[in-house]
Amino acid sequence: MISRKHRFHGYGSLKHVYKNGTTVRGPLFGLKALPNPKRDSYRLAVVVSKKVNKSAVARNRIRRRLYEAVRQLEGDIIRPYDIVLSVFHSSVIDEPAESLARQVRKQLADAGILAKRIK
Repeated sequence: MISRKHRFHGYGSLKHVYKNGTTVRGPLFGLKALPNPKRDSYRLAVVVSKKVNKSAVARNRIRRRLYEAVRQLEGDIIRPYDIVLSVFHSSVIDEPAESLARQVRKQLADAGILAKRIK
């Protein structure tokens, strides 16, 4: 789980990212991101609708899996961003952890949030 300082607080911040953020869409979830120069680190929200899965247990499991995938990449995030991951497919719950982490990395890189790795 990510620390408290990396979580969103309040609906207004989320609404601002939805309105002004750039979108990167993948097969299982979409990512909206917006630079936030007022902060010193990133903030993340994972939105899972009841349309994805009726069970709160399943929705929370999806949320925790995505939080963990981003937490493992937090050292590569270059600037303070507000990031919203919107899940729209229930197969995230059955996706292998490596595959999920790879997809999160790809979408963050496509949005320009991750630092370029020199090989």
